[in-house]
Parts: sequence; structure tokens; C-alpha cells
Amino acid sequence: MRLKSQLPSHKAIVKNDQTSHCLPRPIPPTFERNERPPMRKTVRLTWLSLWLFATGVVSFTTISLAADLPSADAPIEQVIDQFINERLETEKVTPAPQADDLNLLRRLSLDLAGRIPTSAEAQAFAANTSPTKRVELVDRLLASPDFPLHQRNELDRLLLAHKPNDGEFRKYLLWATQQNRPWDAMFRDMLIGSEADENQKGALTFVKSRARELDDLTNDTASLFFGVNVSCAKCHDHPLAQDWKQDHFYGMTSFFSRTYLTKKNLLAEKQVGEVKFSTKKEGQKQAAFLFLTGATISEPMVERTKEQLKEFDEVVKKQTQEDNAPPPEKPSFSPREKLVEVALRAEDNRFFARNCVNRIWAQFFSRGIVDPVDQMHSANPPTHPELLDWLTRDLVAHNYDMKRLIRGIALSQTYSRSSEWTSGEQPSAAIYAVVKVKPLTPRQYALSLHMAAYNPTQWPAADQPDKWAQRREQLENTANGWSNMFEVPGEGFQVAIDEALLFTNNKRIEDEFLRDSGDRLVGYLKTLSDNSALIDAAFWSVNSRPPRDEERAALNDYLQKHSTDRLVAIRQIVWALLTSPELRVCF
Repeated sequence: MRLKSQLPSHKAIVKNDQTSHCLPRPIPPTFERNERPPMRKTVRLTWLSLWLFATGVVSFTTISLAADLPSADAPIEQVIDQFINERLETEKVTPAPQADDLNLLRRLSLDLAGRIPTSAEAQAFAANTSPTKRVELVDRLLASPDFPLHQRNELDRLLLAHKPNDGEFRKYLLWATQQNRPWDAMFRDMLIGSEADENQKGALTFVKSRARELDDLTNDTASLFFGVNVSCAKCHDHPLAQDWKQDHFYGMTSFFSRTYLTKKNLLAEKQVGEVKFSTKKEGQKQAAFLFLTGATISEPMVERTKEQLKEFDEVVKKQTQEDNAPPPEKPSFSPREKLVEVALRAEDNRFFARNCVNRIWAQFFSRGIVDPVDQMHSANPPTHPELLDWLTRDLVAHNYDMKRLIRGIALSQTYSRSSEWTSGEQPSAAIYAVVKVKPLTPRQYALSLHMAAYNPTQWPAADQPDKWAQRREQLENTANGWSNMFEVPGEGFQVAIDEALLFTNNKRIEDEFLRDSGDRLVGYLKTLSDNSALIDAAFWSVNSRPPRDEERAALNDYLQKHSTDRLVAIRQIVWALLTSPELRVCF
């Protein structure tokens, strides 16, 4: 009989949890506790309002003015809390209390390091009485080798979902995240990076993997980098978002229509080429190089003879068919370069910068300030437009430093609220009164399973960063083979039957996670003769917390009833903890 049925469910565990406020983080000396950051009186149009005005959706007199915005140098976390709390006050909603220390430690470890904490990390954090321990934890995780590895995994999952685990692309992403490379520079690398640059060449996989499917290259670039899904505007103007016309779809397509791959898999662009499309009203049109903001790029007029055009075609044909063809020459006019140029210039970067903020926000809160994240248009306004504007302005002002934005989110009280709601009907997720429970990604789950099943006494100590970096890299490689077995979570996620059967019947689970050896949790627990110590060690290793009284009583009773075959009982306990909902989600 499986022990799993005898343990409290995750729902019961969360409901019975006695949450308490985290120790307060330090307040800069210029502010008193609970005081808002200094305000700068300005009259400012939000970017959404400017867009509505520019496109004629509203007149100037209908545009709302933002009069009290936090100053540019206000701490990110305080700005987040100010805008979120103002909305809660308007809605007359009292938010959930702050998560307890160990809950927050686990959440931060999963979101910043991509793994659960070790039992030593959890016990040290629980015992730490410093009022700055949360800030210290966030800064330690951001400085650890775990953070770039986890960010690499998150970006890989976002940018190359159709081609997971591409070695060259993941190598580039790891280099970029280890360097804290600015997002605008990464965008440039992925669209127009140099094949000759050892660090940059893997970035071009973003374009190369889509180069033979022009629609995919157009749609994915618009969605992933600009938060705009233009696919519905291919055959006609977008039926639901009046912002997007066929001109926008084919205008974006024109930036990629000359892109091709050589036989040697080098990225190249044709010297000439145009995109034509049919409309219901105007018949056939030639697409302009049109960006989402309405900005157009003009190509210099160059007269070419039929012989020259034929020669261009022959060169492209040779490069796509022959291994010994000469390397492609850079064209005098590069549409992809022009796309990067227009997307990043100050008067047109709002889609690029806002999308970056919005997707990072969604990474931590499971929904965007604009949600869905690929639907940035006037009919789908942000839930907190002033907050999105402020964070976007701050991101651009600090050179697209994603780590800085992530740190601010992680230190906010909005992020550290409990995921438990006990006071009646739960409010809309759009006002962030309570944290949303998130299923772990396949890599988070694979990493956490291996960490939970490992001998807790054999992890390198916190003062051994080199050893930890080596072990973390080993864990990452081990997780590669397991992550493919778990479903990528989506809205309304439920554990798939395949995953449930894997943990119930697959011998690999027993061999990998329940092995009776000195390097595994089962082998370590076997050495503990005291039931109470054994139960403590199991819970700290898997759940990053001590057992509750009812859990301790249930497991102690189980061990006593199965004392004649203690090893089997230990394996059942570890199996039950590893397969519990508490390990499967971030709450």
C-alpha cells in the first residue's frame, strides 16, 4: 500500500499553514517605514494614451493625465508596491498576508535559482534573525551560478520552444546571462549577430531555426520581442484589434523576406526582394518596410539591370545548393539591421521595452501587466498602465538591465504575498492581492527532484562557491534527460497521466531517486535510528521546512507499523514526499 494517501494533500498543507509576516527588509535612510517614495509632480501621457491618440482612436481631450508618478530614482520594489496597493485600495480589497520565511525562501530559490533550496540553506535561513536577510538572500541568489543557468533555461523555453535544448543557442544564452548582457544587445545578437564571433554566433539560431518558414519568423519575432501577435492580420485586417492591419503583418514580413540560409547553414540576405500581398479593398499591394509603431524605412533607390538581378539569383542559388560556394556578401541594405535600428530607437522602442518588462513580470507572477503577453494593443490595455510605464522607463534608463528589474520584483511585498486566500471569494488575479500558485517548469522540477533525493549532508557549503558551481553544472546536465518527461505547464495545468504513471511504475524512478546508497536521501535516512530525526531530515530535504505535528505523527506511526522492514518504509516515505503536490508547484 502506498503511503501517499496517508499524507496531507498540498491543499491541506497550504490551508493549515500559519503564515506570518516576513522580517522587514531594510528601508533606505531617506525614507521612513511605510512611507511612499518621493513623488515628482509631472503631467505625463502614458504610452498607451499616446498610441491611442496617434492612431486616432481617441481625441486629445479623452486622454488621461498621470500627475503623480514616483521619481525616476525611487527603488523599484517600492514603486511596484505603491501602484499595486493603490489599485487594491481602489478596489477595497485587503491583500493576503506576507508568506512565511520558508515559503518565501523556496519561492525565491525556484524563481531565481531554478531549484529548491538545500536543507542546509533552509535551516540557516530559518535561524537567521537579521532584518536584512531577505535582501541578502536575493542578492546571494542573483550572484550565484544558479541564476544565469536558470535565466538561460527560461529564455530558451521562451525563445526557442519549438527547438528545445539546441546546444549552440543554449551556449549563447548562458554566456549572455553570465555577462548580464543587456536585453537590447541580446536582441541585436539574435537578429544580426556575427557568425565570426564565437560568443554571438549561437544567438543567430533564433533566426536560422525559422529562416525557411517566413510566417514563423515574422510572427515569433513580433510576439516574443514586441508583444504583438500579428498572425491574424495576414489575410485581412485584424478582426478584434483595430490597431493591426495587413500592412503591419506584411510590413514586418518585409524585414525578413530576403533572409535565407546557405548550404553551410550561414545566415544571409539577398541584395533585392519585395513582398506583395492582396487586400480586399485595394487589390495587390507592395509591402513597405513598416514597423509596428507606423514608422517606415525607405530603401535607397538603386537602378539594376536584368543581368545584375539574374546574377544575384544565381549567387543565392549556388549558396543554397553548393558546399563550395563563396560565403555570402553583406548586402548594401540589410532589412534585418533596419528592423533592429527602428525597434530600438527612442521614438519607437515602446513595444520592445514594454514587452521585456511585461514578460519578466509574467515570469514571476504567471500573468502580464498586459495579458495575454502577446496581445499589446489598444483593446487590451494594461491592468496597471502607470506601473508598466514607470518600469519601462526605468529599464531603458538603466540600459535594459534585466537583473536589476528582477531584483526589484523579488524584493517587493507584492511578490512575497501568500498564495493562500481565506477571506471569501478570491479576487481577480489582475490586481495581485494573492500570489498565484505556479506549476514548476520541466527543468525546475527535474532539478528539484534530484536535489530533494540527494544526501543532504553532501552538498557543498555556502562558503564553497567553486564547488557549488561545479555541482550545479552537473545537476543541470543530469536534468537534461529528465526534463523532456514532464509537461510544459500552461493555463489550467494538471499533472498528465503519463507523468503520474512514470512515478508509479517506472523503474528508473526507483533506481534514480530511491536508491539505497550513500549519495541518496534514502541511504542517508537509513543511517538515522531515531524516527523523529529521520522525519525531520526527510521534510527539510524535500519540502524545505520542518514537518507539522500531524505529519510527524502520521509518519512516526507508519515507521512503527513497518519496523520489520524499515528500508522499504523509508523508501515509501521518500516516494510519497517526492510525488506530493507540494514539490510539484511553487506556492
